[in-house]
Amino acid sequence: SEDLAELDRFCEAMESIADEAAQVADGHWPVDDNPLVNAPHTSRAIAGEWTHPYDRATAAFPMGATADKYWPPVGRIDGAHGDKNLVCSCPEIDNYR
Repeated sequence: SEDLAELDRFCEAMESIADEAAQVADGHWPVDDNPLVNAPHTSRAIAGEWTHPYDRATAAFPMGATADKYWPPVGRIDGAHGDKNLVCSCPEIDNYR
């Protein structure tokens, strides 16, 4: 249901991720500190102290600068585990009855 331009953009993103994974596999970036494990990079993370082995431009614009860059408001929640295993902290439904 997506148009060709959006599918091309998705494919380019997947190729970019594969290139970053290859950088890790080749030993250019450490397994525990690279753009993949630290993504998404918030504007606050980019503007703050930088101690990573890759540059800020790679973190902020992995596919090059664009006019419509989306800056995520938060990083990962509890690493990848929290992103994949969201837990609702809402009161039980019965409390609303």
